Amino acid sequence: MTFSGTQLTAMHAPLLGVNIDHVATVRNARGGFFPDPVAAAQLAVEGGADIITFHLREDRRHIRDDDVVRLKEAIGVPLNFEAAVTDEMIAIIERTAPEHVCLVPERRQEVTTEGGLDVLGQLARVSDACQRLAAAGSRVSLFIGADPGQIEASAKAGAPCIELHTGALANAWWAGDTALVEAEMARLKAGIQLGRSLGLRTHAGHGLALSSDLPMARDPRETSSAFMVAALPDVAELHIGHALIGRALFVGLRQAISDFKAEAIRGRAFSTV
Repeated sequence: MTFSGTQLTAMHAPLLGVNIDHVATVRNARGGFFPDPVAAAQLAVEGGADIITFHLREDRRHIRDDDVVRLKEAIGVPLNFEAAVTDEMIAIIERTAPEHVCLVPERRQEVTTEGGLDVLGQLARVSDACQRLAAAGSRVSLFIGADPGQIEASAKAGAPCIELHTGALANAWWAGDTALVEAEMARLKAGIQLGRSLGLRTHAGHGLALSSDLPMARDPRETSSAFMVAALPDVAELHIGHALIGRALFVGLRQAISDFKAEAIRGRAFSTV
């Protein structure tokens, strides 16, 4: 069997994890049951999502415990359960046994996850969580900044994967700060190369978006942040929530997923490292 260049690029493009937290945020703004994040996850799978990502926070501000149970029952693609490194969350994950887990930092005051997990500063605690979750059958990733010390600590903790926090890159891109974008891309590339040398699988996410969703004063033909990160060949998964759900308000969830998957394929076609 032979494959065209387009088919080969699609086969090697990063997997797309669709984060459904913001659907739950809209539901919880009024209470009740609508819109249902589980129904959104089912539609996302039908639209081509490779993974469904969700974050069960300590304060339950968006995803609820019953959502987790229903996601496990209803969704056929891998679930990526984001959670803080707490006894409560580790116990819930052990009971749920999702395919993937991403351990993240969490503070009550933050609007969204700000910064990466301090693996280096709590190595024993993270190592224990990695062991427990691996025993439960979950593949663990650690959501960290592209900092050499944190990447090396992640390997020591026994995590097979890291997810690099792309928030600083995304913010620089939204601001049109070319110099800072270049600096953040260089930092990500260095982090990815270090992770590869340590045998870590690398994922990326936070704030990534499409150029067509820029303010009207900006040129929609400029390279998107999603494209830039997808162009890094060792990035195996992209996890995208806010920008994808925001785009879905205008074009629908299926189209938004299709647009992000197409951008990932285009980015991988222009891989440079």
